Amino acid sequence: MLFAVELRQLRYFVAVAEEGNISRAAKKIFLTQPALSRQIKALENEIGQCLLERQAHSIRLTPVGEALLRESRELLQHAVQMLEQVRAAGREVRLRVGYAPSLASGILSVAVENFTQKHPNARVELFDLSTEEMLAGLESKTLDVALSVGQKRDGHGLKWTPLVQVSWQLAVNHHHPLATRKQLTAAEVAPEPLLVFCQRDYPEYWEIITRWLNAHQVRPKSAGEYDGVESLMTAVESGLGVAVVTTRTAQRFRNRAQFKTLSPGPKPLCIAAGYRMDRGDHQPLAVFVEDLRNAAQAFA
Repeated sequence: MLFAVELRQLRYFVAVAEEGNISRAAKKIFLTQPALSRQIKALENEIGQCLLERQAHSIRLTPVGEALLRESRELLQHAVQMLEQVRAAGREVRLRVGYAPSLASGILSVAVENFTQKHPNARVELFDLSTEEMLAGLESKTLDVALSVGQKRDGHGLKWTPLVQVSWQLAVNHHHPLATRKQLTAAEVAPEPLLVFCQRDYPEYWEIITRWLNAHQVRPKSAGEYDGVESLMTAVESGLGVAVVTTRTAQRFRNRAQFKTLSPGPKPLCIAAGYRMDRGDHQPLAVFVEDLRNAAQAFA
């Protein structure tokens, strides 16, 4: 025989158990007391066990009632979550994602693919932006999430979730004299013309590289500033100089240049997902951030 207990009966039972009184529970769930009593009695008949010990002005749960209360709460919570997931599947989800190509390689595409499998109706829009543009987009609500360098500060209404830390390498032309070396020091980099990202668009990059050079009392000759990883690596490939880049960039451009370990190198760079704190409970956004974290760890 099929088990005929209904979710509404379990909701009624939980209300009675939590109120400790059938009259108060009836008022809470907008039923008459006799109707509620009939529903509880029907539940007991279906289970074949007494759930409540009825006293003059209150009720007390039997051991079976205590067990049913625990299971009912879990089942009702699961039912709520299931309905929300079903409703969400029928709604279009829109996520606007800002990213830096030099950091997103190997992370963003995997995360978007996994996310859209869970949300077939999702519309993910991608924007190649500088750090400042991403911060402005988050603050103005024109972006939902940014894949960028981890900020030192939460605040300004923003929250940063660390995804992964990456180290640094020196990119050199295939025919450069240093191309045969496996490992280089800051002093060995010093005589080379140094190609860098522009300070305005990549302030964290400048801070990390400058601190590393200053710590080793090295002042290399600046050979040019570039506004993106593609133009920077084209300059390296053309033999205009060398560049300190992340291992992410090295993986992406490994066929176009030689990449050498720096020892000791600059401090690792933290890649993070940033979003507005008032969106922290947005379920699709939380799922996407977790997908970013999983993708980043897989490529670590």
